Amino acid sequence: MKKLSVALILGGLSNEREISLKSGDEVQRALNPDRYQVSIYDLKEGLAPLVTDASRIDVALIILHGRLGEDGTVQGLLELLSIPYQGSGVLGSAIAMNKRLTKTLYRLEGLPVAHDRVIRQGDPLSLSKVGEELGRPIVVKPNSEGSSIGVRLAKDLKELCLFIDKAFALDKEVMLEEYIKGREISVGVIGNRSLQALPVVEIIPNDGYEFFDYEAKYQEKASREICPAELPESTTRLAQEYALRAHKVLNLKGYSRTDMIVRGEDIVVLETNTIPGMTQTSLFPLAARAAGMDFSALLDRLIELALEDQH
Repeated sequence: MKKLSVALILGGLSNEREISLKSGDEVQRALNPDRYQVSIYDLKEGLAPLVTDASRIDVALIILHGRLGEDGTVQGLLELLSIPYQGSGVLGSAIAMNKRLTKTLYRLEGLPVAHDRVIRQGDPLSLSKVGEELGRPIVVKPNSEGSSIGVRLAKDLKELCLFIDKAFALDKEVMLEEYIKGREISVGVIGNRSLQALPVVEIIPNDGYEFFDYEAKYQEKASREICPAELPESTTRLAQEYALRAHKVLNLKGYSRTDMIVRGEDIVVLETNTIPGMTQTSLFPLAARAAGMDFSALLDRLIELALEDQH
């Protein structure tokens, strides 16, 4: 049987480059060499090699995170080159990368979300009024970054002012959000027309981390993950339902991972990732493994979904 020619696209130019390189390295090792002929394309080195090789590529695996990778730009390029790829298309990728637009659609879908306020540089802003609106502490987020990059928890007005300035160094829009204290969970979804919600993962950051921030995500042993999460069955079902609804309302396909907070009997939806972390210990592969798919089988399935979507 002829091997499929797979373009493994990684690296890129975003603040999440190192995470992408790590994920890409593990993906390359896990792809079955009897089934796939893998070529590596680091977009930091330019687009020319990918464009030149396009006619010889059967399918692309986009292992990029953040801007110029997860936001629809690379997806648009691959569509222009007629290369099938895993995951969401241009529209869904772009929307899910934008926290403000994502939450607008969540609200239209009736999904519960934290109260927030989005500001732009130069907007008139009363920090004390924001504190009254959102309570304290306040979560400060760049509007279009991933992996919790630039996300900080402001406990007072001095920190709020400082963290807003730091967030504006990363993005022209900043989201100020009500802090929801509770159990952090994540739910993966896989499929095109027929969708499957994966087992729920609970993330427990170690002492010293107030929430699942960038360091807690990627520092070795900075957090532990429990899958399936030890939740009441009704809570598990509700979390999976919310993940499916988020996936659909954002116009996603292939796979996604939606992060949430469990607070008592309620669940608050935070955000949806269209290219979840893909190291063997990342949350999405962990949930897939609990559903019976090892890492290699998961990659096979994503490639099948990419090719299926072309017909």
